[in-house]
Amino acid sequence: MLKVRIVADEGVCLPAYATEGSAGMDIRARLIAPVELAPGERTLVPTGLRIELPIGYEAQIRARSGLAMKHGLSMPNGIGTIDSDYRGEIKVALINLGQEPFVIRDGDRIAQMVVAACARVEWEPAERLTDSERGDGGFGHTGI
Repeated sequence: MLKVRIVADEGVCLPAYATEGSAGMDIRARLIAPVELAPGERTLVPTGLRIELPIGYEAQIRARSGLAMKHGLSMPNGIGTIDSDYRGEIKVALINLGQEPFVIRDGDRIAQMVVAACARVEWEPAERLTDSERGDGGFGHTGI
């Protein structure tokens, strides 16, 4: 089990796994007042959380599938990345892609956090790459 230091504002729930098999931990909004997102509108939602990841790890902030399917609430950047050297408050960029306004309240589960190891790369310049079965086929090359 990886231990990660975390600072939470008073009254803020720590990120938590919903089930034993969950890959992501739910994170919640930390709001003074509810925020209404009109269709097409974006906002940055504070969480009241700050973390200290070990070098070689990142935290991925991902949309919650239920909010996306039921209400059209998503993340305009797809997946947010928290780097190991970031110490500021975690905030979640959200966009309402639905047809109706959506209200976010203090304590609402707004996203998931997945902590993952990430490799550092050292580029090795080359004149050509080795052949593979796929080659340069992309964007639908392997079928539907």
